[in-house]
Amino acid sequence: MKFGVIVFPGSNCDHDAFYATSHAISQQAEYIWHDSATLGDVDAVILPGGFAYGDYLRCGAIAKFSRVMKAVRNFAAEGGPVLGVCNGFQILVEAGMLPGALIRNRGLKFICREVGLRAGTTDSPFTCAAHKDRVYRMPIAHGEGCYFAEDRTLDELEAEDRIAFRYVDNPNGSLRDIAGVLSRERNVMGMMPHPERAAEVLMGSSDGLVVFQSLLSVAVRA
Repeated sequence: MKFGVIVFPGSNCDHDAFYATSHAISQQAEYIWHDSATLGDVDAVILPGGFAYGDYLRCGAIAKFSRVMKAVRNFAAEGGPVLGVCNGFQILVEAGMLPGALIRNRGLKFICREVGLRAGTTDSPFTCAAHKDRVYRMPIAHGEGCYFAEDRTLDELEAEDRIAFRYVDNPNGSLRDIAGVLSRERNVMGMMPHPERAAEVLMGSSDGLVVFQSLLSVAVRA
């Protein structure tokens, strides 16, 4: 399986995503610059964490206009899996590829620590290897990670089983403890916690591998 890691000006978790896919699960990975018009022959796309374009407007509001995003949209429209982590989640929301918004954390402070997560669904390419009764430990590092949406949208996410992950102990005020959501087609996922920073025991947790192993298992079955 080949992963494409999008690199925006200000991305700072691109190398982590590259390492998690190329070393922790031993797959091919390549960087794709934000000005690229194509994605090449990748099988999955990752929008990593960071501060794309310095977050000078709303987080992700400038990055959504990057040339590569047209290719990402087309890739997703054809069924390709797209994972947005932290800033990548913010970009997917701003680009209209996922519902809702990411706003300032409750308490208005940047939070950087490990949190507990539960899989909200195992019916997706990103969570199919997860167990709903298990608590997964992954780090967060964000100032604007509070997930917000209208009640109607939240109700739809729950009714359609599109809440990918929920916080065990909500750190940022996200409505309904949402830590990650899926697109209606289920092939696009955004999550605030960093699975790529929890890909080896040496890093304190290898629980983030469940996301990448899920993608790999789907690819193998295909």
